Amino acid sequence: MGKSLYIAEKPSVAQEFAKALHINTQRKDGYLESAEAIVTWCVGHLVTMSYPEEYDPALKRWSLETLPFIPQEFKYEVIPAVSKQFRIVSGLLNRTDVDTIYVCTDSGREGEYIYRLVEQQAGVKGKNRRRVWIDSQTEEEILRGIKEAKDLKEYDNLAASAYLRAKEDYLMGINFSRLLTLKYGNSISNYLNTKYSVVSVGRVMTCVLGMVVRREREIREFVETPFYRVLSTIGEKGATFEGEWRAVKGSKWFESFDLYKENGFKEKEKAEELIRFLSNSESDVSQPLTCQIVSIEKKKEKKNPPLLFNLAEIQNECSKRFKISPDETLRIIQELYEKKLVTYPRTDARVLSTAVAKEIHKNLNGLMQYEPAKPYLQDIVKFGSHKGLEKTRYVNDKQITDHYAIIPTGQGMGALKGLPNLSQRVYDVIVRRFLSIFYPPAVYQKVSIVTKIKEESFFSSFKVLAEEGYLKVTGVPGRKNDNNDNNDNTDSRADSTEDKDTDAAFFARIQSLKKGMTLSVQSLDIKEGKTSPPKRYNSGSLILAMENAGQLIEDEELRAQIKGSGIGTSATRGEILKKLFNNKYLALNKKTQIVTPTMLGEMIYDVVDHSIRPLLNPELTASWEKGLTYVADGDITSDEYMKKLDDFVSRRTLAVKGLNNQYQMRACYDKAAQFYKKPVRKTGKTKK
Repeated sequence: MGKSLYIAEKPSVAQEFAKALHINTQRKDGYLESAEAIVTWCVGHLVTMSYPEEYDPALKRWSLETLPFIPQEFKYEVIPAVSKQFRIVSGLLNRTDVDTIYVCTDSGREGEYIYRLVEQQAGVKGKNRRRVWIDSQTEEEILRGIKEAKDLKEYDNLAASAYLRAKEDYLMGINFSRLLTLKYGNSISNYLNTKYSVVSVGRVMTCVLGMVVRREREIREFVETPFYRVLSTIGEKGATFEGEWRAVKGSKWFESFDLYKENGFKEKEKAEELIRFLSNSESDVSQPLTCQIVSIEKKKEKKNPPLLFNLAEIQNECSKRFKISPDETLRIIQELYEKKLVTYPRTDARVLSTAVAKEIHKNLNGLMQYEPAKPYLQDIVKFGSHKGLEKTRYVNDKQITDHYAIIPTGQGMGALKGLPNLSQRVYDVIVRRFLSIFYPPAVYQKVSIVTKIKEESFFSSFKVLAEEGYLKVTGVPGRKNDNNDNNDNTDSRADSTEDKDTDAAFFARIQSLKKGMTLSVQSLDIKEGKTSPPKRYNSGSLILAMENAGQLIEDEELRAQIKGSGIGTSATRGEILKKLFNNKYLALNKKTQIVTPTMLGEMIYDVVDHSIRPLLNPELTASWEKGLTYVADGDITSDEYMKKLDDFVSRRTLAVKGLNNQYQMRACYDKAAQFYKKPVRKTGKTKK
């Protein structure tokens, strides 16, 4: 009987597999070996796609004549920096005493691609190949993954989609970057007074750049609009509440052109006119101003615990809480994963599988070792709320593709103490979100009151937290909202539907009010408001926007078609942002995590907008991503996908080659330049 070879994505993971197998291994150069098994590792990618000059040395020189470059057969090569480990792994894969290969690279498209490239380059033949698919690095999960490992052929469609994604990025990057650099590079470098400029284009990267530049230009073009609201102060002194006038049906101003929405006027004079109208008593001017309660509604409102974290959601949460980049968040969660503390990080799902839900008591029992979780776990055990989890909205097999949501494993507590404080805090956020799903909803008591002065209506809403529910675990949110991902163009002060948080004593007084009661009106006042521009993206809200890019598509049919497809994947979004920052197309404020374009970024945007505009749109990027999903699911073939890809690259390249609009770009550059510091002259002095 031959040996089994286990190949992991990195040395630390290989070590965990060796431990889980309980085999007595000897450390060799680049692998571990026992009498019955060998454990080895990649170091990330060992093999990559070859540059065009490997096909023809003449292609090293960038030229429009050689574009489009679309090879019939793609070439691959070993990455020089890791060639030693490749030789070791290749030798092990082809050893005559190895009959079974267990593929233990990360359980996802990228992990599949890493192994397949190595196998292809090593020329492996005649081996039994098994795919290990795990959701955490606990011993129990590793052993389950090995026991239930499937024939590698069952993942051929996933591998095909991985190859296609790489080819897509390669063809678009090589062709469009060379094309636009040759066409517009000189105009950019002349304008910026730099030696040369490369226009770096990517399927996902350029689309994200487009999102940020468009948002910045919306902010610049925004015209502030003042509006005037009329507020009533109702009740006796010391116990008053506020009512907001709205021009509802029956109002003298209903559907008037003088209105800004239904709760304000465009001009202050009109607001003053309303106050005069309400203040003039037809009977006796000496009588104090009063209003009557015409409607009062009391109800309880339940707020369920949110769904669990996927990678995008935790990246957004950490951006807001800790002001760290998505890339840093992923690094931390990857570390937590490798220390067995949490499940697989690169997931798009926010729910659990039925199988996991049935075993969730193991996670909860393990968390008893985590001191901050103990009081909440005691509640969960007391009420038995973990039983029947599979019947809740937090479990849905249909919403899981590769992996379920990020949750704590309940293991690795010893390693937690040795981690940096920030890593511990991120872990705590994950734990609290997980524990919250076993708690009941938070319950708010709400009172909505409509009062009338003459035929004009004033609206008041109040709420108080009656039952903490899950907020006991996650904390009660403060009144100040973090609206960095809010796309609304109106000032929050204009949002009249927002309930006022009140203390319990005041709320009790409000509840004693009845329909038909007459209340005194202390004053009628005008409150000026102003519309506000869209919010800039922060690093977290940008990741969420990438995940939900399909929602930005106006065409309903197309939006439905690519539902669930965003820009990039959970595994790549952080890296894409990092590349945009490194290329100096986008700037990141590390203190606030606010993302803005640079002058160069705006110039690149304008170049793409005047040459290959679809690259800037979420429609194209999300539809390509959906196509890759179709390949992974076996709905379309690789050949069908490649045919469409080749056609797109060829058509767009030929179209741009026929353009002669380089000199027209200066007007675009000038328009953006006014918002940036003047470019530096070739002498090195700054323009005054």
